Amino acid sequence: MKAPAFGLFLPLSIRYSEASMRTAILLLACWLAQAGQQADYRAAIERWRQQREAQLKSEDGWTTVIGLFWLEPGANRVGSAADSEVLLPGDAAPARVGVISLQGQRVRLEVAERAQVLVNGRPVRSAELHSDADANPDVVAVGRLKLLLLKRGPRYAIRLKDPESPFRKNFKGLRWYPVSEQWRIAARFLPYPSPRKVVLQTIVGIPDEMQSPGEAEFEREGKRFRLQALQSGNQLFFVFRDATAGKTTYQGGRFLYADLPREGKVILDFNKAFNPPCAFTPYATCPLPPAQNRLPIAITAGEMTYPGSPH
Repeated sequence: MKAPAFGLFLPLSIRYSEASMRTAILLLACWLAQAGQQADYRAAIERWRQQREAQLKSEDGWTTVIGLFWLEPGANRVGSAADSEVLLPGDAAPARVGVISLQGQRVRLEVAERAQVLVNGRPVRSAELHSDADANPDVVAVGRLKLLLLKRGPRYAIRLKDPESPFRKNFKGLRWYPVSEQWRIAARFLPYPSPRKVVLQTIVGIPDEMQSPGEAEFEREGKRFRLQALQSGNQLFFVFRDATAGKTTYQGGRFLYADLPREGKVILDFNKAFNPPCAFTPYATCPLPPAQNRLPIAITAGEMTYPGSPH
């Protein structure tokens, strides 16, 4: 005759205590796993934010931008002389560096006789310049200064960078909302039948044309909202403004990148929402949020107002 299981002879209170203990241990294990995942997520966001600040303060970051010069057809003088159309700081460049000529869609640099100029690291006496609208834009170096050719709509401009910029020297650090997983949202992606051309207004008044593959729809406070996505390489790019703008976040709106949709979903992690370059220098050409991306809700996540903003 088989002996009965010992547990059958234990008092019910003890058997129930054992069951409760197993349940408690299971719940504790689940809680610890979830807490570990949350800690890992917060740590990843904090690392991303540190990298964001380090890039802004780097020798090639937005805090080094000290000038924006719109080119006119014909000759545009470059140098530290007061009559230069592209005016460089006198402690970093000679009076005459050269001339940048704009003829239709062609931009050419002719270097002055005694000036030393590098294009993409190589000394030149003359060179045709490629803008940031091209696959391989050129970087012109005059001593510590860098000049980059921009194309905005039909116009061309020179962006000037200086690692000795006062914006960089006086950088005040970034401020952020506390990390919250509630603002990491799995939105439904609604693709357009074919990509649409979107014309964005910019802070300099020159419209900028981009491609939009569709919209991201998400729910908040019992309501549905949509953000129009822009194509940016192998990512989606969002320019948006919410009810915190002009209060706790930059008045011109914020930017957000997201990975391409998977299985009809796109992750909108507003903990990574960040200020546009215009928050750090008056010489940027930032796009403004389209009307559809101006949300009536407060997105209390991501980067807050920069205390040293020039705008």
